Amino acid sequence: MPNTELIIAFLAATAVFAYMPGPAMLYTAAQTLARGRRAGLMASFGIHLGGYAHVVAAAAGLSVLFQAVPVLYTAVKLAGAAYLVWLGVGLIRQSLRLQPMGPAVPRVEAVQGRRAFLESVAVEVLNPKTALFFLAFLPQFTDPSAGLPIWAQLLVLGTIVNLMFSSADLICVALAGTVMSRLRRSGRAQRMTQAAGGTLMIGLGTHLALQRP
Repeated sequence: MPNTELIIAFLAATAVFAYMPGPAMLYTAAQTLARGRRAGLMASFGIHLGGYAHVVAAAAGLSVLFQAVPVLYTAVKLAGAAYLVWLGVGLIRQSLRLQPMGPAVPRVEAVQGRRAFLESVAVEVLNPKTALFFLAFLPQFTDPSAGLPIWAQLLVLGTIVNLMFSSADLICVALAGTVMSRLRRSGRAQRMTQAAGGTLMIGLGTHLALQRP
């Protein structure tokens, strides 16, 4: 593995990026506000799992395709943006016919959690910005003289990055879940928070679509 100084620099830089408010944190907060704490936790897990697709792609050298083929990058980016907007519109439409929840229903929470998980895996996999981040960030902290080959170092470093980013997402879920628990008894508040979550997703999708590489 890289030397101690390089590892310390890597952990410090990763912490800065992980705990700086960003799209993934806003997305998991939106899922929590729209569907509850369990859905937010499952969304965080989905984002985390989807992140490994980009870690493996970076280690295998596949992420460089987004730099070499700009059309591919744009196509994946627009697909991810459209999916986020579609999810946001769906949440807003659902909020218009939402009934007060009252006590949480385990079966309903389980369905919402599975849906949030599957949606989040797709959202993360369809985000080429994540692929380019790993491609640009991880190689700076590899050491050709280390015992592990470069591809293995990239896998280890990418896993650490993914775990640290997910810890930040979980903090957002906890904070948003606290808000939701206080608003659960109010049907109007539930509708407003679900609509807010949907609006946030639409905003994230629009931002992704307009963002340059």
